[in-house]
Amino acid sequence: MLQLQVIREEKENVLEALKKRNIDAESMLNGVLLLDEKRRATQTRLDSILAESNRLSKEIGMLYKSGKAQEANTLKEKTADLKEESKQLGEELTTTAEELQSLLYQIPNIPNKLVPAGSSEEDNEEVFREGDIPKLVDGALPHWELAKKYDIIDFELGVKIAGAGFPVYKGKGARLQRALISYFLDKNTNAGYTEMQVPHVVNEASGYGTGQLPDKEGQMYHITADDLYLIPTAEVPVTNIFRDTILQESDFPIKYTGYTPCFRREAGSYGAHVRGLNRLHQFDKVEIVHVEHPNKSYEALDGMVEHVKNILRELKLPYRILRLCGGDLGFTSALTYDFEVYSTAQDRWLEISSVSNFETYQANRLKLRYKDENGKSQLAHTLNGSSLALPRVLAGILENYQTEDGIQIPEVLVPYCGFDKID
Repeated sequence: MLQLQVIREEKENVLEALKKRNIDAESMLNGVLLLDEKRRATQTRLDSILAESNRLSKEIGMLYKSGKAQEANTLKEKTADLKEESKQLGEELTTTAEELQSLLYQIPNIPNKLVPAGSSEEDNEEVFREGDIPKLVDGALPHWELAKKYDIIDFELGVKIAGAGFPVYKGKGARLQRALISYFLDKNTNAGYTEMQVPHVVNEASGYGTGQLPDKEGQMYHITADDLYLIPTAEVPVTNIFRDTILQESDFPIKYTGYTPCFRREAGSYGAHVRGLNRLHQFDKVEIVHVEHPNKSYEALDGMVEHVKNILRELKLPYRILRLCGGDLGFTSALTYDFEVYSTAQDRWLEISSVSNFETYQANRLKLRYKDENGKSQLAHTLNGSSLALPRVLAGILENYQTEDGIQIPEVLVPYCGFDKID
C-alpha cells in the first residue's frame, strides 16, 4: 500500500499518477488524510492523559506517605476519570486506525513514469517481438483437439472429477508437463535463484501482505473451515517469507524460485477464447521472486525480462513483450511487462508471463524493511514474474510444433521428456 508520508507530502503528485489508471482518487486520499489527522490527534491526547495519570499516581503515593490521605483520595477520583477517558480514547484510536488501514488497502499502486496511458489491453505498448511464426500444415488443429487426438489431456474427465477448468494430463502429456516444470526450475536455479517449496495455502495475513486481499478476494478459493486461501500463484507464499522482516543491505539481491499449482476461480470467464488450456481454475506455474534494494530494482526487472526471453528462445516459440498501460496494470504493480506466445492454430497471442516491479507497495503491507548504511529502516522493493505459466506454453508447443505425423518436442525439452515426438 502507499505510504502515508507520501500521501501527506505529495498528494497532488499521487493524484496525477493515479490518473494513468483512470482513477479519480481525490476523495480516497482526502479520507486518508482526515483519518490520519484524527488518529494522530487522538494519539496525542491519549499520550497526554497517560502521562498525567502517571504523574498523579506518583503524587498520590507521596501524599499517602506524608499522611495526607484525604488529598490523595481526591486525586484518586481524578485518576479514575482519566483512566475511563484513556480507555475510550484507546478504543477510538483502534477504530480510526482500522478505518485508515482499510481505506489505504483500496488505493492501488502509483504507476511508474514508463507506464503508458490507456484504458484497456488494447492500449498496451508492444516493446519487443522475436521468433518466426511457423507455417502449419493444412488442417492444423488447436491444442484442445490435438490433446484429444493424441490422448494426452482429458478435459471431460477433469469435469467429471472436479468441474470445468481442471484438466487431467495423461501419458506423454503428463510427462511433457513435468518436463517443463523441471526445465524451468533448472533454468532459474542455474541463473542464481534459490529453489523453494512452499505451502499451497495461505492465511489471510499473507493475502493482505502481497495484495491479493481485499482486491481479488472473489478470485480466490477460500477454505472457510480453516480461514485459509488456495494460492493463485507462488508469489504469495514466497514473498510472505519476508513478512515482518528486517534485512541488511548485504542481503540483497534475494532471488527465489518455486513451482506450485495455482488456483483461480476466474469468475465470469466464458467463451471460445477460454477453451482448452487458455484459462483454467487449476494450473501449474514456476515463479521467480526478487527482493531488492530500491536503487537496483529496475535493473533487476530488466534482468528478469531477459531471463524469460532466454527461456522462450530455447523453446523456439514466437513471442512478444507488452508494457501494460495504466488501465490494464495490476492493482499492486508499478510497472509490468507481459510476455505473449503466438498460437498459430488459434491465430492469436496468449499471455504466458507477467514480470512486475511493485516498488515499496507490497513491502509496506508486509513490513519488509532493511537497515541502510546509516542504520535507518527503509522499505525494500519486491518483484516477481512467471517463469513460466505452463498451460499456455504447453498450448503453444502443441500447436506450433504440430506436423502431419505428430507433435515434435522442442529440442531443449527432449532430455527432460525422454522422447522427441508425441504420435
